[in-house]
Amino acid sequence: MAARKASSRTAARKLKDRWRSKTWYRVLAPDMFEGVQIGETLSDEPDKIKGRILDVTLQQLTGDFSKMHIKLLFKINSVRGLDAYSDFIGHDLTSDYIRRLTRRKRSKMDGIYDVITKDGFKIRVKPFAVTEKRIQTAQQYAIRMKMKNVVERQAGDKIASEFIRQMLSGELSSMIFKECKPIYPIKRVEIRRSQILEVPEGGFTHTPPKPETEDSESVVEGAKETEEPKGSETKSAADKKKDADTDATKSSDKAPKAKVKAKGKTKAKKTSTSKAKTVKKPKKTTKGKTTKKSTTAKSTKTTKKAK
Repeated sequence: MAARKASSRTAARKLKDRWRSKTWYRVLAPDMFEGVQIGETLSDEPDKIKGRILDVTLQQLTGDFSKMHIKLLFKINSVRGLDAYSDFIGHDLTSDYIRRLTRRKRSKMDGIYDVITKDGFKIRVKPFAVTEKRIQTAQQYAIRMKMKNVVERQAGDKIASEFIRQMLSGELSSMIFKECKPIYPIKRVEIRRSQILEVPEGGFTHTPPKPETEDSESVVEGAKETEEPKGSETKSAADKKKDADTDATKSSDKAPKAKVKAKGKTKAKKTSTSKAKTVKKPKKTTKGKTTKKSTTAKSTKTTKKAK
């Protein structure tokens, strides 16, 4: 019993030591996705990381919530230091998004096409189209042929990176929609899945991230540039006295003008008030006199009539 307990303790210590020996490696996307960090993996040796596959939504890379149903697949190909570089191997749509599009009394046309791009990548593309109502088999065949022609034409004219961006952004599905619409009214077209079958010798390009030493040097240079003009702006004591004298003369010139303006304003106020008084006085006097005259005339007429 004691021997078993001792062996279990040593095994537990070995497990703890294994976890301590492991380090975190950050996984970077290829240059077509601007080398963004996808995630992190844990390993004790860099060779064990190669071949691992990571799932990432397009929303996490672009920040667009309308692309959260698109899953991207990346496979780690090489390791440099603590950075693991991955290659794009395909994409897929979530199952709940596809179920929402396909309903009863509708026709769904699927297609599987192997395409070769301008730079030699062999890609398998799987588009599908959904109509508003059920259609005949001849119409379905015509729609599939249109989808095939559009996919092959776009892939032959473009590089792999451009073609993949066209698939993920929705431009390719909109082109298929326009081509197939004259055959029968279509409700939706999507690229359900893609898969990279063959990669040429060059493959996907990877640019290593800039080291931190360059950033620190640029910060130091910027600080030096900001400090240099401060020394050039220093003035002597004589120059400062001259500036003070000129400021004092300018202030003395401005002061009497302000007083003159103030006097002019007070005079204007007095004249306005005097005019207002002179206008009001004759109105009062005229009203009073006219009322007295009219009353005396009425009283004399009434006395004559009474007599």
